Amino acid sequence: MWSQIDANMHLRHSAYADFAAQARLALLEKAGMSARQFVIMHIGPILFREELIYLREVNANDTLRVTCEMTKCRPDGSRWSIRHEIYRKDGTKSAVVNVDGAWIDTQQRKLVALPDDLMEKFKAIPRSADFTEVVPG
Repeated sequence: MWSQIDANMHLRHSAYADFAAQARLALLEKAGMSARQFVIMHIGPILFREELIYLREVNANDTLRVTCEMTKCRPDGSRWSIRHEIYRKDGTKSAVVNVDGAWIDTQQRKLVALPDDLMEKFKAIPRSADFTEVVPG
């Protein structure tokens, strides 16, 4: 989209984060965890850290593919990390977006673990080859 292009005629920096966020929501939806369900349960994903590593330009009208895989997670799913890789149509990796997140109770404004039914769905999210289970301590 024209609104995602900067003065240098390539994808603006924050658009990469927008594409990663959209891919995360699609990933959760595919796992059976809809945004509507989160609203009803008063739970939502939050980010503590977002890192963007730019590798190659994305120009106006390029078609992109965004991958998502979990790189870290606590056994109860309360804290997690996801890596996104953004590729141009020609297969060139253009960026890597790493995020660290958790779940928040949107009414109490406190961090929470997922209910058992959602945790079962969350476990189905693809894991990276370098996946690490993080045990708090």
